[in-house]
Amino acid sequence: MIHRYLSLLSAAALAAACAFTPATPVLAQVDLDTPGIAYGVTGMGKQVLTITAGATGCPNGFTVWWAKHSDYAANGYQWWLNGDERYQGEAHFWGVPTLNTDGGRFTTFVLAPFQSIDVEIGDLADESGVDVTGWRSSWGGELEPGTPYLFCAFANATATLQQSGFTENVATSTVLQQDCTFTQGYWKNHPESWPAGCLPMQLGSNLYTQAELLLILNQPVAGNGAVSLAHQLIATKLNVCMGANPIAAAACITQADALLSTCGADRVPPHGACSLPPAITSATTQCLDDYNNGLIGPGHCPPTKSHDSTWGKIKTQYR
Repeated sequence: MIHRYLSLLSAAALAAACAFTPATPVLAQVDLDTPGIAYGVTGMGKQVLTITAGATGCPNGFTVWWAKHSDYAANGYQWWLNGDERYQGEAHFWGVPTLNTDGGRFTTFVLAPFQSIDVEIGDLADESGVDVTGWRSSWGGELEPGTPYLFCAFANATATLQQSGFTENVATSTVLQQDCTFTQGYWKNHPESWPAGCLPMQLGSNLYTQAELLLILNQPVAGNGAVSLAHQLIATKLNVCMGANPIAAAACITQADALLSTCGADRVPPHGACSLPPAITSATTQCLDDYNNGLIGPGHCPPTKSHDSTWGKIKTQYR
């Protein structure tokens, strides 16, 4: 992961940036105010953050870094300023959002002075306008359950150069619950766990095989609300088939199928050209996402054996 901002900061200023103990934000060598950062709802695999632009706004969006507290501490309570994909995640928000639209209010991650937006770290695989690199980037940076994390952010002055100073760190811990839903990232990466009784699956007016559903789960959103809605609906229906209590998501499941049914026989990409505006799908997509992440409903399932090891544990084995 190569950062495009480091030439503007001195090594001394970078070493002090994002210190574990809250301190005055360190400004870079540009006239751009540091944004604010605060955490909101915490899920099993994600964390909602509120980013608030400073007086100079975020003229090309903003960037968020995150890392497990254990890895951050092992690195001397500082960030990997040259990037380390094993331990640190990074998301550049500078395009057009698909999910984080607040009902259509936001059409860009470029923030005006003092404007705020909520983003969901660990839930970016379906988001447009974001470049995710680093740890678990293929899962949209999905976080590990029951794990303390640190986050910080800075404003992008341009898409390829310059930045504001770093925010102070915010620390949260993801949720560890029982009984039990999984995210769409889990189902995409664990096809062997899909319940046979859920297949073929109906989405809207059409039936899909497992092979077809996997292709949908791997289909980039590219601003198409039908694709992001299908991603979450597939995961929700798999969770219900596995025995998760559907009550909290029942109305959203019905609404999701109704929205996809407006495409008629036209199927969800890559199998067809079904396309819906994110402005009319984002609320339903968010409801299903909250259910799959355990924010509503029975809660998220505990981690499986294949994901028990953490990078912090692996590091200690090679010291």
